Amino acid sequence: MSAAEQTAEQKKFNMDTVANAAATPQTELPWAELGLKHNEFEEVVKVLGRRPTAAELAMYSVMWSEHCSYKSSKNHLRQFGDKVTEEMKKDMLVGIGENAGVTNLGDGWAVTFKIESHNSPTMIEPYQGAATGIGGIVRDIISMGARPVAVMDPLRFGAIDHPDTARVIHGAVAGIGGYGNSLGLPNIGGEVVFDSVYQGNPLVNALAVGIMRHEDIRLANASGLGNKVVLFGARTGGDGIGGASILSSESFDDTKPSKRPAVQVGDPFAEKVLIECCLELFKGSLVEGIQDLGAAGISCATSELASNGDGGMDIELTSVLLRDPSLTPGEILMSESQERMMAVVSPQNVAAFEAVMDKWAVEYSWLGEVTDTNRLVIKWDGEVIVDVDPRTVAHDGPVYDRPYARPQWQDALQADTFKASAAGQNLPATGAELRAALVELMASPNMCSKDWVTNQYDRYVGGNTALATPDDAGVIRVDEETGMGVALATDANGRYTYLDPYHGAQLALSESYRNVATSGAIPLAVSDCLNFGSPEDPDVMWQLAEAIRGLSDACMELGVPVTGGNVSLYNQTGTTAIHPTPVVAMLGKFDDIARRTPSGWRADADGQAIYLLGTTFDELDGSEFANIRGHLGGMPPKVDLAAEKTLGAILINASRDGMIDSAHDLSEGGLGAALGEMALRYGVGARVALDDLCERDGVDAFTALFSESQARAVVAVPRSEEVRFNDMATARQFPVVRLGVVDAASTSLEVQGQFDLDLAELREAHEATLPKYFG
Repeated sequence: MSAAEQTAEQKKFNMDTVANAAATPQTELPWAELGLKHNEFEEVVKVLGRRPTAAELAMYSVMWSEHCSYKSSKNHLRQFGDKVTEEMKKDMLVGIGENAGVTNLGDGWAVTFKIESHNSPTMIEPYQGAATGIGGIVRDIISMGARPVAVMDPLRFGAIDHPDTARVIHGAVAGIGGYGNSLGLPNIGGEVVFDSVYQGNPLVNALAVGIMRHEDIRLANASGLGNKVVLFGARTGGDGIGGASILSSESFDDTKPSKRPAVQVGDPFAEKVLIECCLELFKGSLVEGIQDLGAAGISCATSELASNGDGGMDIELTSVLLRDPSLTPGEILMSESQERMMAVVSPQNVAAFEAVMDKWAVEYSWLGEVTDTNRLVIKWDGEVIVDVDPRTVAHDGPVYDRPYARPQWQDALQADTFKASAAGQNLPATGAELRAALVELMASPNMCSKDWVTNQYDRYVGGNTALATPDDAGVIRVDEETGMGVALATDANGRYTYLDPYHGAQLALSESYRNVATSGAIPLAVSDCLNFGSPEDPDVMWQLAEAIRGLSDACMELGVPVTGGNVSLYNQTGTTAIHPTPVVAMLGKFDDIARRTPSGWRADADGQAIYLLGTTFDELDGSEFANIRGHLGGMPPKVDLAAEKTLGAILINASRDGMIDSAHDLSEGGLGAALGEMALRYGVGARVALDDLCERDGVDAFTALFSESQARAVVAVPRSEEVRFNDMATARQFPVVRLGVVDAASTSLEVQGQFDLDLAELREAHEATLPKYFG
């Protein structure tokens, strides 16, 4: 066939109509190139009763992808709904299934938040991949009717000294900062982790939070016969075509260009205008339903709006405003061009809607209307190219019960404890050795200062940030009159979850719960981003199943519901998967942010007593100290959810009642890291002793400093509040030990009987690591 004949044949296929599809069942379709399995293609044929058109094939391929349909995880994710009690539901205004969950704050206020991944696009094109991750999650918040007020970014990169890590981190951090800063949204927290296991699969997870009044909540559905469907925002281009269908595919194949999608290109200034435009639409009650266009683009927006509604939808695709006029109908449906929204508008509100668009100079195109056919019909120049039941596209895709089993290597991994290994011999024992170990720990890639990253973000734009990195949680004021606010923290530990997926996921939840409570906020709700390898590997599928089971069990025990989130699969290079990394975002509530608790003591805290809440065990497996010694094996720290709840209640009440002036949770790096970070926070020294702690808990000084036992926190208590504080801990039968005092006249962290560490030396080591590698 000549090139001209091929072009003519391709054009004919692109304009494939439903009538032609019914008349030409023998036509071969590129279902495999679009990411569908053979059984999935056969299911599409069965659902339609004929072969799909080219446009229908494009829709099903992208909407039935792992990224959009959760086909490998859906059966397990149901636990998050099944294990929700009535008490947990009382503040849940919108749960799983919408663009983002919504939680009641009281006094007519509500908060919406969600975390998602943009991992593969960031590996391919770090700047735009990370930037559009921020843009996409912010649009999820807008689509709920809320004003976005903050973002966060849990990040994981490869080995700090690997040449490609510099490429990815420079681009990703610049993209996150460039997009978020331009939107005027403070970046109030997150994580930065380095590990060679993420070398070919960096994790860029993005969280956004928004606030609204109860009456402003909007849902994604197309209801009301005759209501109009409108697409507004940026024009549709060729960027990101097919992106969702390969974001969670098993591999990138260099022989198939479709496996290397163009990464979406973001325009934060267009999105800033879109935010204000949408908020004005909501204020005037001018839309009946709304959906952002992210993964799967128009395919997702039309099918989900119609599926969630009470009828159908009739669309004319030639009305879509294009940046690239050469796009085929299928490409238009799959394009993931950014800064776009789709809304349903009643006829009487059309003029007012257009007036808002004109005011903000936002382009729009009326695509069609809501019908009562229960069909999604899409036409191209009047010819029907899509005629489907929208539920079969958006909600009734394939669901797999992937086989899974506990890996054979898990027992040997857990038996390989740190202290029994070669790496765990000759541990620091003398004061000089402990001092050197603490400096080494605080300078290590995962424990060092992340200022190189966070200084590229604006943490205070908008004027409502009360706490931000490096505090344990980010805190945002919601209401100026009452001082009401919210706290947010994100946490995960891939090493813990690799050692024990069930408990590792619970430890991520425990830490995020603890961080929010440490700030003084009451934990309310969870959003999660589950980053795993290939679900077609039974070992990985077991990790995912166990992590979901562990997380859902722990959420029920802690009384915090999962309101939404994301699953990111196929994060692996060849047969090597990343460590299972369930990132847990916790939302907490303040009645008054004036009582928030920072993570370090100030100069005016001179003489305040430093207490450790909780019990220290010999738990070094999977720890940061073991990590810098190159060891990973054994069992992660024990989970004690009852202790976490009690500790949380103590921290919250002590903060509210003025019993503590600073608090820091103990997690990675243990007590040594917590004391170092608290002293460095405001450059104020302290004198502490480990004798009482070691005697009470039966541990040596090394274990006391570097164990990562959970359900622990360090607090600074004013002298006038010591009796009341101790009485509260005693009444709850929670262990507490006095370590020492804040010493504002000192410029060192003194561990009496062991070492005296100058804060200038510690700060230099702590802050030099990232600039050393990244400039």
